[in-house]
Amino acid sequence: MYDSLILGAEPSPALPPNEPVKAYAPGSPERLALEAELKSMMANPPEIPLVIGGKEVRTGRLRDIRAPFDHSLVLGRWHEAGAAEAAMAADAAAKAATDWARTPYRERAAVFRKAAALISGGWWKKLAAASILGQSKNYHQAEIDAVCETADFFRINPALAERLYAEQPRSDEFETNIMDYRPLEGFVYAVSPFNFTAIAANLPSAPALMGNVVVWKPASTSVLSNWYLAQLYREAGLPPGVINFLPGASRDITAALMARPDLAGIHFTGSTAVFNSLWKTAAENLSSYRAYPRIVGETGGKDFVFVHPDADLEAAVTACVRGAFEYQGQKCSAASRLYLPRSRKKEFMDRFLAELKAVKMGSPLDPSNFVNAVIDKGAFDTIGAYVDRAKANPSCSIMAGGSRDSSTGWFVEPTVIMTEDPRAEPMVEEIFGPVLTAYAYDDSDLDAAYRLVDQGAPYALTGAVFARERADIDHALVALRNAAGNFYINDKPTGAVVGRQPFGGARASGTNDKAGSFLNLVRWTSPRAIKENMAPPRDWRYPFLGT
Repeated sequence: MYDSLILGAEPSPALPPNEPVKAYAPGSPERLALEAELKSMMANPPEIPLVIGGKEVRTGRLRDIRAPFDHSLVLGRWHEAGAAEAAMAADAAAKAATDWARTPYRERAAVFRKAAALISGGWWKKLAAASILGQSKNYHQAEIDAVCETADFFRINPALAERLYAEQPRSDEFETNIMDYRPLEGFVYAVSPFNFTAIAANLPSAPALMGNVVVWKPASTSVLSNWYLAQLYREAGLPPGVINFLPGASRDITAALMARPDLAGIHFTGSTAVFNSLWKTAAENLSSYRAYPRIVGETGGKDFVFVHPDADLEAAVTACVRGAFEYQGQKCSAASRLYLPRSRKKEFMDRFLAELKAVKMGSPLDPSNFVNAVIDKGAFDTIGAYVDRAKANPSCSIMAGGSRDSSTGWFVEPTVIMTEDPRAEPMVEEIFGPVLTAYAYDDSDLDAAYRLVDQGAPYALTGAVFARERADIDHALVALRNAAGNFYINDKPTGAVVGRQPFGGARASGTNDKAGSFLNLVRWTSPRAIKENMAPPRDWRYPFLGT
């Protein structure tokens, strides 16, 4: 009986290895295969339905998918869900819930392990190509995200869950004690962002792995790659109704789902403002829910790079080019504020600006382009407005970039702003684009500089410190202990790897439940402690009652 509640076996001592990162060198087999897949995908734009209870649903409300780097390139069309379809999806999830919760863990895990194997065996081409086309990722960014990180979540989360299930209380000859890690009662609402296909994979699959049923609303600007994830789940053998695919109108879907008493949890990645609104709505509806919903969110960031006066400037420059401008800065972890020692400001900036001159911008279909288009017109306009206000701010100077072009796609130049005011708008607000703002601090007072970093923005997601001496590194670790949930020493503040750097931040950056660790998985369980007494007492009297 207990075997259905726990594993009944010790977990493996080591996690599975991470998916190898393919290089896509010119003429390599993987590059040729990916280029063939890109041509095929562009030649055969799909019409994408909803998937509710394992069935394809077409609403007739069709929206185009256009390539961010080429407005004229239509990649497909998708059917838009609304409140009625949200109710259907929640009902389908409820119908699937009992059987899925009773499915032995090893069988649930096998679905996602098979999905990982399918990715390695050939699905990588579809996921990478769809992310390149629909989300304007270059070959490398698509590989590390849509292929490697997605496969890592599907392989490593099951191994982490095994460790959790094996965490059991002590028993002895008189009693057996079991911790039953039950799924939540109801459905989990997963809301995924456009910028990482892997996050779109993890948000619904992590709760599902733990026995929950899910209504998944992908971002409207990543429907293409997310559709292939939905197909992958079906190919891997996920039962109908466990994960329901519901692209559509956020406001209508959210209102319908959050009004239901069987909302059991929210798994969210996106803006801080939207997450705050979800939390507020949940609080307002609290008395109507069957149980307190689990709310897990990874939100905004204003991530820093701090260059110590004795830092290796070559390494720091490389980290800033990559950390700020890979995937156009559209990462919640992207470097967006830079603190330079005043004594080495000129030396750093001369090197940095020289390196930026070698960075090419253009279509991701040309692998020589390091920077590609931002996701859509809204992002293009928002980023541009920040840059324009910086140009008008007397405390700010544009050191590189500052231009944008929407004639073909949504292209924003990698932009570097130098400010004399550490509280200037581009230094404190999340821009979510290829913009890095720098401030030169006074070398003679490092503690004051660290206070600027710690208090300079409401977020606490990622940060990096470049220093040589151990004492200087330790000083930064202590001074900036609460400034970042993922802290990097002599490395860029992006690129967390599943099983190596569990990801998440606090303050306005979210609930810090660490995707890629057991800390996230345990949030999707409602533990039950079970005690079986092998020798129950037969007299209610305790010895102390004797006279």
